Amino acid sequence: MSGMIESFKSDIAEITWRELKIHLQRDSIITVAAEIDIIAVAVAVADDDSSKVEGWIAAEQIGKPTEVQLEDWQRDQNVTFRMLIVQPYILIQEVGDAR
Repeated sequence: MSGMIESFKSDIAEITWRELKIHLQRDSIITVAAEIDIIAVAVAVADDDSSKVEGWIAAEQIGKPTEVQLEDWQRDQNVTFRMLIVQPYILIQEVGDAR
């Protein structure tokens, strides 16, 4: 697992909403709340750890972007995110919110 963690650490990127919004068409964007480590989420998704993932979903700590978020990001398309690709998903966390 440490190899996967290191891989995700090296793959993390910063990207603006302007560059990300095209992925809405594929419905692949998953938001990650500020209080959660995006690497931990990526590992859980890659490992298909449904109990962790379902817990975060139930706590509304990960999920699809809300209409309010989408409207905010559309207004300010330069909002920056940390991003990790865990096929078929794109995990994002606002940089201002990320730990």
